[in-house]
Amino acid sequence: MSVIGLLTFTNLNGLMAQDAVEAPAPQEATEQVDEAADSVAPALDEAAEEVENVAAAEETTKSFHQVLKEKYIQGGAGWMTPVLICLIFGMALVIERILYLNMATTNVQQLLDGIEDNMKNGNVEGAKELCRNTRGPVASIFYQGLDRINEGLDNVEKAVTSYGGVQMARLESNMTWISLFIALAPSFGFLGTVVGMVQAFDDIEVAGDISPTVVAGGMKVALLTTIFGLIVAIILQIFYNYLLTKIESLVGQMEDGSISFMDILVKNKK
Repeated sequence: MSVIGLLTFTNLNGLMAQDAVEAPAPQEATEQVDEAADSVAPALDEAAEEVENVAAAEETTKSFHQVLKEKYIQGGAGWMTPVLICLIFGMALVIERILYLNMATTNVQQLLDGIEDNMKNGNVEGAKELCRNTRGPVASIFYQGLDRINEGLDNVEKAVTSYGGVQMARLESNMTWISLFIALAPSFGFLGTVVGMVQAFDDIEVAGDISPTVVAGGMKVALLTTIFGLIVAIILQIFYNYLLTKIESLVGQMEDGSISFMDILVKNKK
């Protein structure tokens, strides 16, 4: 009996010790899970940050064409299209005028020297041929004067003056259309602004609230159409002033060249 009691007491102490050792197991498992979560959390945060950086990089690397297309759509095709048409037609006329005026540019002094050399030798036909082979309004004016040289210097002067007015009108051709598009582009933009404001107030009336989300759509249309209209007008205005300067330069050459041309005819009159 003593031996059996001793064995039983020993087994109970062993079981109690085993329970005492196994009892903290759930706490250790929880600590391990927390440690694993702590080690994974920085990796997840780093991955999320990397995704955000990639998205931000994509937004910042949008091309100018994409941004312009988005703003065009946001501004409303109904109001942005007239502004775009003004830009297209205005730039087409600007390019046409630039090409024409550059082709009309002539080395007037060289032309006058050639005419004087021919007139000193009495070669009126050679001077006329030189004018025919030289492009530009100045050469055309000189040709008209030489063509009437046998009618007297008074008729030559009248021909030069009259044909000079014709050439000046050709130089200024299409300039009024460019100025029209300069005026129309911001006008369409301001019209879109007014319509956008009316739309914003209509939205406020329907919603009964003046929150930013209610008026954002109408205000965006208003601002974008105004911005694009002003940009188009500024671009066309810059080219318009350049063309005016070019025309003034050519007109000055025509006037100075005509005076020198008449002096050459007077000196070599026979």
